Amino acid sequence: MSNQIYYHRRLEPRLNQALKQFPAVVVTGGRQSGKSTMLQKAFPDYTYLNLDDPQIRLIAMQDPRLFLTAYSKPMIIDEIQYVPELLNYIKMEIDKNRHNYGQYLLTGSQMFNLMSGVSESLAGRVAVFHLYPFSVEEILDHDRVNFYDEAVLFKHFLQGFYPEHYVNKNLNSELWFASYVSTYIERDIRNIRKVSDLGQFQIFIQVLATRAGNLLSLSEISRDCGISVPTAKAWLSLLESTYIVYLLKPFYHNVGIRLIKSPKLYFVDTGILCYFLGIDSPERLLKSPEKGRIYENFLIMEFLKAYLNRFNKAPFSFYRTANGVEVDLIIEFAGKCTGIEMKFSKTPSIKMAQNLKRLNKEQKLNKAVVLNLHQEKLPLGEGVNALHWLDGLKSTIA
Repeated sequence: MSNQIYYHRRLEPRLNQALKQFPAVVVTGGRQSGKSTMLQKAFPDYTYLNLDDPQIRLIAMQDPRLFLTAYSKPMIIDEIQYVPELLNYIKMEIDKNRHNYGQYLLTGSQMFNLMSGVSESLAGRVAVFHLYPFSVEEILDHDRVNFYDEAVLFKHFLQGFYPEHYVNKNLNSELWFASYVSTYIERDIRNIRKVSDLGQFQIFIQVLATRAGNLLSLSEISRDCGISVPTAKAWLSLLESTYIVYLLKPFYHNVGIRLIKSPKLYFVDTGILCYFLGIDSPERLLKSPEKGRIYENFLIMEFLKAYLNRFNKAPFSFYRTANGVEVDLIIEFAGKCTGIEMKFSKTPSIKMAQNLKRLNKEQKLNKAVVLNLHQEKLPLGEGVNALHWLDGLKSTIA
């Protein structure tokens, strides 16, 4: 990334707070989400060590104790999943003085593998955070962007929210995503799991892209890809652990109603989603039957980023009954329940609020909104309002 342009991340204040209370802090997130840049910019006094560097990685592997004592603290250790055995030695260093806070900032791009090692070695000694690509809030903190303009919004759908697209204004998005996917598959997938056919794995991702915003059916996906269900399940776990896809869990509270138990599938970034769908222009986006699901994917991820930047969890689910009554997002937080429908439309109607009204009778929602593209707030009856998605996002997380 350029040294001249830096977008401050909404996570920074929480990281500062955690470093005053824990000996170690872990930041996980996908490749190119901005972990390294954020930590180096926000904590310039820390010694920076990147285990992506083969020479540094070799030193850490051959003599972990020497590695941890040869460099001055506090230190940033980037991509620690490459030398997971370091975690045990970090634990021993921490235990020499448990109240020496903020000594280690660790990052990793492989959530499940890293977190299993962290939970075993650093339990009680570490705070954990997740960093996703830029949020709309972070972009607006730095740039004047008119997200009320649909042409601007569609452009952001296509280019996605990875930081490189914002610090390098002349970036060719199609070439960047082709390189990103190729590097991701060749490096991360080979490092984490033995995948015999990388070409088939890429086809698997493309098939998932056509199902973004839908209920996950591994049997259908495995059939379409010509792979077994266990293989599809393992590959999906890989994509989830490396921050390519996100699974939204179903709502379970009312045991008296037959609720769908499968999660819904989303991509962490709409740019990657559009790349795999072959959508490369606003015109193709508007003509695409996937446009509503891309919009929903975008909003689900914006809510996820907003909550994880502020809190330790994102208490999200979706509601869907066996007879097809569905609400896109339910947020249960601080004793309150919010229901959200997402409609890719500038013409909100009372019909769009029907499922929210049904859910409100069953669950007593504190707030019910239909997020759409119309800029004015409109009442849709029985406690349901239509809001522009940006206004609804701001008011819901305020």
